[in-house]
Amino acid sequence: MKTPALIFDWDGECLRPAAPYMAKLADRHLTIGERYRMSAEEERSIASHNHYFAALHEAWVNLPEGMARDFPSAEHLRHYALIATGYCDSQTITCASKAEAVRIAAFMEPIDPFSVVTAREATVTRFVARSQSMKAMGKQEFQQSKDRVLDFVAQMIDTDAKSLTQVRAA
Repeated sequence: MKTPALIFDWDGECLRPAAPYMAKLADRHLTIGERYRMSAEEERSIASHNHYFAALHEAWVNLPEGMARDFPSAEHLRHYALIATGYCDSQTITCASKAEAVRIAAFMEPIDPFSVVTAREATVTRFVARSQSMKAMGKQEFQQSKDRVLDFVAQMIDTDAKSLTQVRAA
């Protein structure tokens, strides 16, 4: 069983569970007298998180008509931008022929409306955006992905990221 994330307060001499519930979890998952490796993890700002999604929505609303039909929602735009900026995982299938690759790509596309599927020669590649959830991305990686995605979508609507990020979070 995987140990859940435990939250502790540092009192200058030792770490203490941040709440009674955390103490119960620590008792359940840790053994007295054992040594555990820890690393500090900075919390992500919910304000930054909300601001990011508000700016993405603003970019989506301002997509040129020709692009708007390719992105039915701001979430589609976010996934596409994450993939385009390298925040993705991919799977590649080598097929027997170019025709087979085209058929497999056509089959794979509707499986996940947020993924990008390409067929080049006899190779099919499926790209899936990485999660930006607080659990999946720490503060620094989230900030980097946020900056790259906002730069990318700002270029799509022919503006700069600074103008785009002047949007207030709802």
